Amino acid sequence: MCGIMGYVGGEEAAPIILDGLARLEYRGYDSAGIAVLDDEGRLRVAKGVGKLAALRASVANNLPAGHAGIGHTRWATHGRATEANAHPHADSTGDILVIHNGIVENYRELRDALAAGGHTFASETDTEVIPHLIEDGVKKGLDLAGAVREAVGQIEGAAAIVAMRRQEPGVLVAARVANAGGVVIGYGASEMLVASDLPAILPHTQRVVFLEDGEIARITT
Repeated sequence: MCGIMGYVGGEEAAPIILDGLARLEYRGYDSAGIAVLDDEGRLRVAKGVGKLAALRASVANNLPAGHAGIGHTRWATHGRATEANAHPHADSTGDILVIHNGIVENYRELRDALAAGGHTFASETDTEVIPHLIEDGVKKGLDLAGAVREAVGQIEGAAAIVAMRRQEPGVLVAARVANAGGVVIGYGASEMLVASDLPAILPHTQRVVFLEDGEIARITT
């Protein structure tokens, strides 16, 4: 099972996300990645194959600065354990990032339809169709939450998703679809957290809510 971690608040996001992912290492994984929206409005992404410690070491001297971000530990299902296949995955513009736990059973059909519409893909994963579906929703004028809702309506299979968008700083959107793995949201002091399991967020808060199947949450302070 993949590990999911997200943070929005007044603290630096990257250390909190990395610590949360470390608390999820028991789930098993073969690669890891992190993305932070920095104070200049840039999405900074770092990925690596292997242990989380390797990712930590690679960013130790250039830790992404910012107050909102997401992180992921991946257990390969669709696609090999490579940096390109590690999460987060982006849309065509690079403005939308997604982390995902689960399987998109109809990803081939979705990918073919998206490619026919001009989308290009950078990985072998089923996950990558999700940010592209969200991109199409945003192009229609939907905000991130609305675009995620539209995207998950097209997905077949189990999916726990967290998305962020460069143009909506301080906002994460989480969704749980069709008996996917857990999605727990934590209410901290002027901060919000989201994770795939409780241990990732318990150092920050014990005020939590679990998403039920079909629920979508817009997470902001």
